[in-house]
Amino acid sequence: MKPTTLEWIAKAEEDWNVAQMSYRARKHPSYDAAVFHAQQCAEKYLKARLEEAGIAITRTHDLLVLHQQTPAVEPGWTVLQPTPEFRPAGLRRQAPDPTP
Repeated sequence: MKPTTLEWIAKAEEDWNVAQMSYRARKHPSYDAAVFHAQQCAEKYLKARLEEAGIAITRTHDLLVLHQQTPAVEPGWTVLQPTPEFRPAGLRRQAPDPTP
């Protein structure tokens, strides 16, 4: 496996671990943080697969865009359909809405 692919995987695993810790915290679980890091994990795994296949990685956080690049190397992944909720704009805001 390429060194850069391994870096993407390590970063994805780190995000997964943070998502799990955020979700499972006995006191003060942070579901927003868990969702954010789960999305980041999926994004980095998709980028790892594209990197390993030698496909240029689009500079985006959009899982739908990245997913559309994978059928050339992972045709079985076409059955996986990320929903619009997993687009960055669909994730809950990290800060309160400033409008009253």
